[in-house]
Amino acid sequence: MGSNGAGPFRLGLVGAGRMGSTHLRALAESTDVVVTAVAEPVEQLREAAVAAHGLAGFTSLDAMLDAAGIDGVLIVTPSDSHVDVIRTVAQAGLPILCEKPCGVSPEDTARAREAVAQAGVPLQIAYWRRFVPQLQELRERIGSGEFGELLSLSCLQWDGAPPSTAFRARSGGIFVDMGVHEFDQARWLSGQDFTDFTALASSVVSDPDAGGDPDAAQVLASLGSATAFISLGRHYAGGDMASVEVFGTRDHQRSVFLDPVDGEGAQLDALRRQASAFATYATGGACRGASVDDAVRALEAARWSAQQVAGSFAT
Repeated sequence: MGSNGAGPFRLGLVGAGRMGSTHLRALAESTDVVVTAVAEPVEQLREAAVAAHGLAGFTSLDAMLDAAGIDGVLIVTPSDSHVDVIRTVAQAGLPILCEKPCGVSPEDTARAREAVAQAGVPLQIAYWRRFVPQLQELRERIGSGEFGELLSLSCLQWDGAPPSTAFRARSGGIFVDMGVHEFDQARWLSGQDFTDFTALASSVVSDPDAGGDPDAAQVLASLGSATAFISLGRHYAGGDMASVEVFGTRDHQRSVFLDPVDGEGAQLDALRRQASAFATYATGGACRGASVDDAVRALEAARWSAQQVAGSFAT
């Protein structure tokens, strides 16, 4: 509910690009969280969001904050701008849901943590996998011991096509752009932390202007007493795919929770659940999503992995 205790929680969206539009599609079906305003400097993107969803449109974040009428802010701007936007929103005293990864380095995220701590506002990081029912059930099974001793996790994320050159230039590279989802997911599912990494990258770079950002990479990591295998790629026929496979001494389970055959339904459902959990957190409840510390751990894993291939590729 909104900060006034009645009606839905009102979100202001910062950024109406690809992922911003995805959030808008998801929350169009929500009853307890609504996006009522959008701040987007690109006129075409802003007007498209306004026309499709009946929002109040603003050319800048400051203009949206000055207009008031929102209970929290959803940040979906380029990754390297996250910290500056968080600082501005925190100074306005509003709760923040920030798209992953919350900056492009652990130091970025630490600065965001300092900004919200000084302002005394909640900050949740939008790792939407934590709100996929299949994965929540899998985590409960791991935690209850149904798998026995955890041996290995395999986490795969392969996109249907590479993102734009402009996006890749500000994303931090494949380990930050894509890998942080898998790093966070593996930690969250297992309840364990990474201790060691080995990474390899494909020599294929389909976009000559992508700064050497590879189109595929693989990571093998120690995860407490278990191991984790993480596979990342930008070319999967049919559309975006994500899966996880768990091996234990007693059981095994594989889940393709994002399947091109099913479209984006699973992601949209998780985004709605995530926004609802954020509204609860923003109004005094517990944080059920990823914390700033979780975001730091994911970016540390991305950095360690990138260092393994730094001799071959710039990330």
